Amino acid sequence: MRYEGEQRRAAEEEVPGFAILSRRGHLREVDGRLRTHLGVERLPEVVGSVAELLEGSGFHRRPGADVWEHEGRLLRAGERPLEDGARLVWTQPLQGDEELIRRRVRYLGLASHDLRGSLANVRSYAALLLNGRIPLEPKAKRGLETILRNTDKALSFAQDFFDASRADLGMLACERERQALEPLLASAVEHNLEAAGAANVAMSLELPDGPLPEVDVDGGRVQHAVEAFLRHHLLRAKAGEQLRVRVRPEGSSLRVEVRRDGVPLSDEEAELTFAREERAFREKKLEDPLRLGLARQEVEALGGSVGVTTDAGGTTLFLTLPIALASSVGIQV
Repeated sequence: MRYEGEQRRAAEEEVPGFAILSRRGHLREVDGRLRTHLGVERLPEVVGSVAELLEGSGFHRRPGADVWEHEGRLLRAGERPLEDGARLVWTQPLQGDEELIRRRVRYLGLASHDLRGSLANVRSYAALLLNGRIPLEPKAKRGLETILRNTDKALSFAQDFFDASRADLGMLACERERQALEPLLASAVEHNLEAAGAANVAMSLELPDGPLPEVDVDGGRVQHAVEAFLRHHLLRAKAGEQLRVRVRPEGSSLRVEVRRDGVPLSDEEAELTFAREERAFREKKLEDPLRLGLARQEVEALGGSVGVTTDAGGTTLFLTLPIALASSVGIQV
């Protein structure tokens, strides 16, 4: 009975709290839980965003995650647009402490290993049968090629899903190394040239004449983010449009732009570009929203930021990375 009581209390502690944030910034609490989660007696009458609300209550956001921390308390927080232009603000405590978070991350690691191991076995056998040593009928060959493509897609999706889940807990692994950005951008473009050609979309990398400052980053994370931008554009690009990857110094950062010259995103689409769950529910597809959401988490974990701009000529997704970060050793962010 005592164990059941502890379970009930734990469940109650994890119940989210809600408030309505009007278009003019007026905050109206739906229940008392949100105030309890923040540890304050009263909520501010006017606030600009959920981030401003939590910062004003002393919480600090973990890089690359929707997890906020204050004096040992952990909260997940967010906001969703409502039909009238207002926003639904929510907070949810993360039960337990750092050890529980680490246990959850280890659990995700086990799940990732088991799932990806099974998919890798399927891929290996399909590739073995396609190596040319075994005669295959055309129909069987096409079937194996389909298995190979879909397995690659599933492996990529699984990696993104588990990485995003770790990032949600503020535990995304990043191994930083001082390096040039140009080769990472070149590889990202090269990996997507075939898909661009199949869609009859031009793709180019535009680098400045002189060398760029080095950055201290996880090269795989940066390349994944740039490729996520390219693939997002390719899903929407029409034949004859053009994708351009550009980079330039901007103060103490390098700004990487992935531009699609063509029909721009609508204002609503642009606003929701990096809203992982909202886009998934609206589009009834998870892959691209997950990929872009993870790209945001990866860049923020490295101390950068992401964004989107539109104009009459097209849409630009961009990311910024700090120049010459101090640490160059592997870390857990």
